[in-house]
Amino acid sequence: MDAQPLYDLSPLLRMVLLASALALGPLAWLWLRHRDASSGKRLHALTLLTLFLTFDLVVFGAFTRLSDSGLGCPDWPGCYGNASPLGAHAEIHAAQSALPSGPVTHGKAWVEMIHRYLATTVGMLIIVMTLASWREARRGRSKLSPWWATATLAWVCAQGAFGALTVTLKLFPAIVTLHLLGGIGLLALLAVQAELQQPRPLALSGALRRGLAIVAALALLQVTLGGWVSTNYAVLACSEFPTCQGSWWPAMDFRHGFTIWHELGMTAQGDWLPFEALTAIHYVHRLSAYAVFAAMLALAWALHRSGVAEARRIALTLVGLAAWQLLSGLSNVVLGWPLLAALAHTAGAALLLAGLAAWLVRAALARRGAHQPSLGAAAGAIL
Repeated sequence: MDAQPLYDLSPLLRMVLLASALALGPLAWLWLRHRDASSGKRLHALTLLTLFLTFDLVVFGAFTRLSDSGLGCPDWPGCYGNASPLGAHAEIHAAQSALPSGPVTHGKAWVEMIHRYLATTVGMLIIVMTLASWREARRGRSKLSPWWATATLAWVCAQGAFGALTVTLKLFPAIVTLHLLGGIGLLALLAVQAELQQPRPLALSGALRRGLAIVAALALLQVTLGGWVSTNYAVLACSEFPTCQGSWWPAMDFRHGFTIWHELGMTAQGDWLPFEALTAIHYVHRLSAYAVFAAMLALAWALHRSGVAEARRIALTLVGLAAWQLLSGLSNVVLGWPLLAALAHTAGAALLLAGLAAWLVRAALARRGAHQPSLGAAAGAIL
């Protein structure tokens, strides 16, 4: 059998048509639900709908990775040059018969393609959102610059390119980690736009705004480290807590563990990645988690003491997310990486970063008198 080309664009048009049909369902529901609302409110509802589906996409992307389905279809954008695994039944059957536990099986192919369908549907919704944003701007009714939606469209196109590289580079850890961060970044970008479309200023002191920014930076670092753990399959390098391999400081190989550009399971020199490198990846993520957990609790305490009712609600949310991440992270270790706990851990990280992005923008709006800030102005107001 001839080798399957890594890129086969022949099913692209059929996939776009399928994604358009899938997007019509949520769009029709949204229009019926908000048919009497203003166009601005409908655009806000579309942003929230896209935000919700993007969150689903991030979690399902984690499921695709954790179920070893990332190479369920070894080409892109379709499956053996077909728009669905149905058309690739013979090729998948042959691959599964040759290696039953391998990366290509009927189940894994469907998981991979459903992930691609969902991603393409989100992309179609963002195209609609971008067109609607420019229409609102031309009519002079827009509360938000259409360049936000345009930047989101560019972001999702880049995210699609990283999705293709994830397959064609055979789960290259650096690319898979960037793909995960891109998905969470898209979620945060949509959360920011939803807040700017319906401003809800959050009056906080300068110290609390800086605290939010610091926690957001720490959380982003922690998510990056967590992605590095997951994409290098280093979750079970430490199977106990709070120690690792019976030690508070186990044998670790930081040089190979944090060499960014290497193939899955290999060092940059082409040798097998030593177990000590996996230990280093896991343990650095765990040590960083202590710092992020402490920072979240400290910020929650400061927000609670501020006397602002909304700040107190955010404080409770932060405590809840911190507990969620702690329990789901511990479950990954002590229960042997159950799939549900791993998905919950990814979902909690996505919710945390999206929430922090939204709260930072609300704080920036309050400082600037509830005017819509540009991206640069919002960053300046936060700090």
